[in-house]
Amino acid sequence: MKKLVLAYSGGLDTSYCAVHLSKDLGYEVHAVSVNTGGFTEEEIHEIEVKALKMGVTSYLNINAISEYYEKVIKYLVFGNVLKNNTYPLSVSAERIIQAIKIVEYAKKINADYIAHGSTGAGNDQVRFDMIFQTLAPEIEIITPIRDKKLSRQEEIDYLVKNGVDMSWQKAKYSVNKGLWGTSVGGDETLTSQKQLPEIAYPSQLVKTDEQKVTLTFTKGELTALNGTKNSPEKNIEALNDLASQYAIGRDIHVGDTIVGIKGRVGFEAAAALIIIKAHHLLEKHTLTKWQLQHKEYLSSFYGMHLHEGQYLEPVMRDIEVFLENSQQYVSGDVIVTLKPYHFSLDGISSEHDLMNAKFGSYGEMNTGWTSEEAKGFIKILGNQNKIYQQVNS
Repeated sequence: MKKLVLAYSGGLDTSYCAVHLSKDLGYEVHAVSVNTGGFTEEEIHEIEVKALKMGVTSYLNINAISEYYEKVIKYLVFGNVLKNNTYPLSVSAERIIQAIKIVEYAKKINADYIAHGSTGAGNDQVRFDMIFQTLAPEIEIITPIRDKKLSRQEEIDYLVKNGVDMSWQKAKYSVNKGLWGTSVGGDETLTSQKQLPEIAYPSQLVKTDEQKVTLTFTKGELTALNGTKNSPEKNIEALNDLASQYAIGRDIHVGDTIVGIKGRVGFEAAAALIIIKAHHLLEKHTLTKWQLQHKEYLSSFYGMHLHEGQYLEPVMRDIEVFLENSQQYVSGDVIVTLKPYHFSLDGISSEHDLMNAKFGSYGEMNTGWTSEEAKGFIKILGNQNKIYQQVNS
């Protein structure tokens, strides 16, 4: 039989692929899910049971949470990356690692084919195909949903006809949960003016009393929460559990898709938004103005390339080296106050804080220069502008 690895989520599209590829086309289908956060052991078991019902030869769930953090999330934090100043790239970042782990497994079992359930109208088809064809050009990519241009109802009818009736009625809202946030799509996000209702978000408001939280960063990485040390990915999970009780981190992102159309998606990313904003505040205190300026545009490029599926482009490794080097002195505590639906950054404490009173206090007094030195500095600083204005007036 022809050995094939299927990127399997357990949803309608990948379920159709599993049955069609094994029953109709005779492939030996090995279904693979990649856990990048957000799954319980029970949910993983349910996905496995469902996959085996579809007739696959085997099912494997790969835990890639730590690798996801090390290879992607870490640099999104270092760069304070928010797409269009809004979205922490929750889903697009996941897809990269998922694609890499799937192609690694396909090579390991000597598969001749890789399949995924993406349609022809979204971003994921680009991300998956680019990773697959770059890392394994010898493996053929198969995409039944995209190639056959199937409607959701056609897929349901096919599965029911083949004895797989699992109540495929479309949920009102599609939710994709991961370590770095949860995306939420629905009828409202297909418009330009409607907002998602409260019930669409997976986390509801259960706490109304304000709560202070201390985030400890070591060279840009979140190494402790309220004084308790743990791995950054564990701290992300703990912070998200805490902050989501305040319904923090909700928004709707409007952006340009890779295929050239505008798109809207709701998301809930409490931990991601708090960490990025807290980390950025710490950087404002510990980095020079030129470090901050050059980081800003390089980080924007990094986020854009990642979103567009260009993770394997060599320039990404170059930018990562810059971002990591910039974090040498980004260490200290950031105090955050959690409140219903939002949070505030109270301040920081760091031995690398460049806001040091011994050099002067802004708007108050100077201790590092004389008044005559200040006058001379200002005169020279404005010299070229003065010459230009006098010559051209």
